[in-house]
Amino acid sequence: MDPRLLRDWADECVRGLTAVRGEINDLNVFPIPDSDTGSNMLHTMTAAAAACADAPADAGAPEVLRRAADGAVGQARGNSGIILSQVLLGLADAAGIDAVDGHVSFNRLWTSGLGLAALAATRAVSEPREGTVLTLLRTAAAAAVAVADSTPADLARAVADTCADDLERTTEQLPELARAGVVDAGGRGLLVLFDSMVKVLTGVSAQRRRYQGVLAGGGDPIGHAPSGDGCDAVGSDMDYEVMYMLGGAVADRIPVLRSTLETLGDAVVIVGDSSQSTGERFSVHVHTDDPGAAVEAGLVAGDVADIRISCFVLDAHRAATGPDDRLPSRHRGVVAVVTGDGAAELFSDAGARVVRADDGLDAATLARAIVDLDAAHVVVMANGAIPAQDLVTVAADARSAHRAVVFLPTLSMVQCLSALAVHDLSADADADAYAMAEAAASTRRGSVTTATEPALTLAGTCEPGDLLGLIGVDVLVIGPDQLAAATALVDLMLGTGGELVTVLAGADIGTDVLDGLERHVATAHPGVEFVSFASGQAGEVLQVGVE
Repeated sequence: MDPRLLRDWADECVRGLTAVRGEINDLNVFPIPDSDTGSNMLHTMTAAAAACADAPADAGAPEVLRRAADGAVGQARGNSGIILSQVLLGLADAAGIDAVDGHVSFNRLWTSGLGLAALAATRAVSEPREGTVLTLLRTAAAAAVAVADSTPADLARAVADTCADDLERTTEQLPELARAGVVDAGGRGLLVLFDSMVKVLTGVSAQRRRYQGVLAGGGDPIGHAPSGDGCDAVGSDMDYEVMYMLGGAVADRIPVLRSTLETLGDAVVIVGDSSQSTGERFSVHVHTDDPGAAVEAGLVAGDVADIRISCFVLDAHRAATGPDDRLPSRHRGVVAVVTGDGAAELFSDAGARVVRADDGLDAATLARAIVDLDAAHVVVMANGAIPAQDLVTVAADARSAHRAVVFLPTLSMVQCLSALAVHDLSADADADAYAMAEAAASTRRGSVTTATEPALTLAGTCEPGDLLGLIGVDVLVIGPDQLAAATALVDLMLGTGGELVTVLAGADIGTDVLDGLERHVATAHPGVEFVSFASGQAGEVLQVGVE
């Protein structure tokens, strides 16, 4: 088996989980309706794919899989992410055992690897249950053994089709699933992994039906919800999910830690990776009412890092009510796309979740940032960094039954800054979004850039090195230097009125330009307020906003 197949598989898994993340999230309503199984599996698999990409070009299959497994363990989110990490760990263990001179047979990997994955995932869970992803792993492993002598493509198809058939049966196997009328969410994610291998081997994507979540299917998501991850014997009554990485732990302390955590809560999962360079690390997970004590228990056992604590009470309220203006203010958020270190700090301080676009931005990255914000109402300002048609893809990936996403038509960071200035978490969500949109629309935007080639503009012909003043996308000023172009641009923009001039200074602005521009505004336009910020964006000497 060519090790590149494994890298391709990891990338295809990320694409597949991205495509059905919302569907999987809608299936996940147990032990609390936090609807995050799809997001957690995607986050974990993305870390695994990144670790694969970092492997040396000449790395064999065992090393590629080992890196993927360790990357997944280190970044696993939620029970579903931990189980996914154990699937990869089982495959990595099988590759290490069955390798001959660094080479591994695909059929041998898929048969013995899935068997080890099923064992590892089941061992990781404190009280495994039938009708969950654990059941599907076990039956998939059996299916692989049954057709071990077939071609790799036929073997992969048999495993995927068995998983799809058994996924339908999960509704009958687990009472909570039957009451809610849904299939297991973690099992739906596992099917994506198997279908991704079929696509990589054959180039053909399996056509699967869309599984209806509890909200669409009319089930009861509160108190009788299905097991999204297959990791709990009963619904959790705990208020918090606690996860952290544990390093430097002596092996005999792990059972003690597990016992301590079981007295503090439920859904205890502790799994280790196989890092040879740093010693074994453990990913720790528990549902508890005492998150502080859960973390302290880890500190007794070893070195705790990457602590993540989520509140189930707030998540349950969000999922039960859907997008609701009465939700707590922390369930509202703003995502702003920016360039430049100064801009990132400025917009973060203003309360926005910042997405950097210094090296470009794709729809998947923006959608992931919206989902990771974990808010019921999200206002997004792309600031011209991504084409309008791509925002349709972002909306499709980010919206769900539990998340309303509003895109404001901002085309520059100065317009975004105006919108953030009126952002009010105490206001009604729709009224707040409208006020932000109105503030952005009332801000006229301009910029100063340096010409890189001769061109015919509305202001005349420019030569390379000339300073261009733009209002919107039209060049209306050609100046010999930065200050001359900036002052002429501001005069032009204030010609139709204005009370406030906001300037975002780029990385290449001259040292005296801002001071000179501020003096010019004070002299030529008395009564107009002037503010400036060092945003550090590349490509533009400065951005100007007039309100």
